[in-house]
Amino acid sequence: MDKHITVPMKKENVATLKAGDYVYLTGTVYTARDAAHKRMYEILQEGGELPIDIQGQVIYYMGPSPAREGRPIGSAGPTTASRMDKYAPQLLDLGLGAMIGKGKRNQAVIDAIVRNGSVYFAAVGGAGALLSKCITSSEVVAYDDLGTEAIRKLTVENFPVIVVIDKDGNNLYETAIKDYCRMEENA
Repeated sequence: MDKHITVPMKKENVATLKAGDYVYLTGTVYTARDAAHKRMYEILQEGGELPIDIQGQVIYYMGPSPAREGRPIGSAGPTTASRMDKYAPQLLDLGLGAMIGKGKRNQAVIDAIVRNGSVYFAAVGGAGALLSKCITSSEVVAYDDLGTEAIRKLTVENFPVIVVIDKDGNNLYETAIKDYCRMEENA
């Protein structure tokens, strides 16, 4: 089922999402990859504050390529999410609403998604140029010294994602394999 959601995430919107839903996000999304996550983790370990308020926010695991003339951002494809698994549970516990990436998540992340009523979306890998067309503005808001891995504030319009892990822990990567195996048995 296709759904259109304004971000940051609201709990009532997350509650309607099920693994396998196609979702179009409009609003504010932040980017952060490995280096930014490591830095945020270290700041929290030292008792400091994050450079952004993550309550209900969406973090897109992405480091863009340079913008072409007249565009706010270059190619904007997802990064493998498991590289952030060490850091994600703590951010979810602090109020992060959703994450966008590609690939599987570990059990600690899935448990944190369920515990916090959050969601994990996947964006299509290899489609960064197309995804960038849904981004209307991009501004570095933290860790400029990290270059492409700096935290960016994006404004997105109808940014296409798929719910992979919903608030109940249903995991599309697992259910899709089971569904495929059942289809093969019945063929």
